[in-house]
Amino acid sequence: MAIQGLGLGIGSGLDINSIVKALVNAESAPKTAQLNRLERSTTSTFSGLGQFRSALSEFQSTLKDLNNPALFEKRTASSGKADVFTVKADVTANAGNYSVQVFNLAQTSKVALRGVASPTAEIGTGNLTVSAGDKTLNVNVSAANNSLTGIRDAINAAGKSSGISATIVNDPSGDGGARLVLGSSDFGTGKDISVSSTSSSGDLSVLDFSPPPTTDFAAPAADPANPLEPRVISYARDAKVAIDGITISSASNEIKDAIQGVTVTLKKAQTAEDLTAASSINLNVGEDRAGVRSTVTNFVDAYNKLTSTIDSLTKVTPVGGDDGQPLAAALVGDASVRSFLSSMRNELSTPASGDGAFKILADLGISTQRDGSLAVDDTRLTAALNNNFDQLGGFLTGADGLMARLEGRVKPYAGAGGILESRTSALQNTLSSVDDQREQQVRRMDKLEARLFSQFNAMDALVAQLSGTSDYLVGALDNLPGVVRQDRR
Repeated sequence: MAIQGLGLGIGSGLDINSIVKALVNAESAPKTAQLNRLERSTTSTFSGLGQFRSALSEFQSTLKDLNNPALFEKRTASSGKADVFTVKADVTANAGNYSVQVFNLAQTSKVALRGVASPTAEIGTGNLTVSAGDKTLNVNVSAANNSLTGIRDAINAAGKSSGISATIVNDPSGDGGARLVLGSSDFGTGKDISVSSTSSSGDLSVLDFSPPPTTDFAAPAADPANPLEPRVISYARDAKVAIDGITISSASNEIKDAIQGVTVTLKKAQTAEDLTAASSINLNVGEDRAGVRSTVTNFVDAYNKLTSTIDSLTKVTPVGGDDGQPLAAALVGDASVRSFLSSMRNELSTPASGDGAFKILADLGISTQRDGSLAVDDTRLTAALNNNFDQLGGFLTGADGLMARLEGRVKPYAGAGGILESRTSALQNTLSSVDDQREQQVRRMDKLEARLFSQFNAMDALVAQLSGTSDYLVGALDNLPGVVRQDRR
């Protein structure tokens, strides 16, 4: 019998392994070639549809950005001096120009209490009351915390929720001693810090403080003759500004709705020179035309990217030489692509209904080129934005707007359960079928190989048997009486 791997049959001398392998390969080759062609074609189409779907998804996002009425309601706001104030506006703001003067910013209260010998010197026990506007902080001063250090810590522990805090400032020269400095986080006139006390022992009244009245809110300079006296570091006060000559006070440096929909954030007050006649700073509120222009050009870029992707997926590249076969891209002649492009071009050329200034994209300065791409005429686009901005939103957005109509053309292809998803699912099934057929082919060829080896081995055994019988008969005949062998003559 034949021994697989040694090559030659024992009885026949034939290379059975090679013969069987050749027969199996010959049987397998047509089906293998068919499956390879089907797999290559299906994989190429699957990849091409994936690229097409990805490009559609990106284009769809741009359509949604432009099909947003809020885009056309946005407002821009600018300050003539951003170091004095900044400004922002929401959709409720009306376009316009305003004159602003900033006389002073809103301030918080900060005071330095009377100086004492040192931060650890004992002052006294009792109750300390710290007030800032409508906020009051009661601090119990006991023998354990009857120094500036202890009182500072007690105020900070109790004042976390009220915004009142304390620090200690030391005068290294010793002339000013150690001072408890109190601060409040609340802005606005009438929120100055005051301190009162009730002593149980010692004299907590050295920390009592009532801010002196003021008309200009300027902190008084320290008195060199009385360095230990308490003093105001800053008064709490409202911000004061004038908008178009109308004076406005605000407890905050962020002024909202003095102009509807506009928030002004004060950064610093103008100097005396700034506040002379005609020193007002311009505040401008306008439509966000730059944002709309950017979104429109993004739409054009996305459309051109989509058509470029489609072109690369459907082109045929000639190969040199008379016998050269042209190279066809993955989706050459694909019906889905042709149908999509046709529907998009039809929609772009369909005029909008109504009597508005915009009927087609060309009215916006966007034209179709010979290769199917779109081009923007900046001059015409600028004129459209400047002259008919109020009508642009109606042309592009809404149920009947151009973007919604284009979205309606894209959705059947790119949407869940759409044409492309169905096709890619079918192609996945085809690839799975190819894998199944390859497995069946392997099993069939294994059975064929086993059958052929069995048949050839049986033939080889029969040849070996016949060869033995032949040798026996030849020997027997040679030994018969009267038989003369030819080689013995």
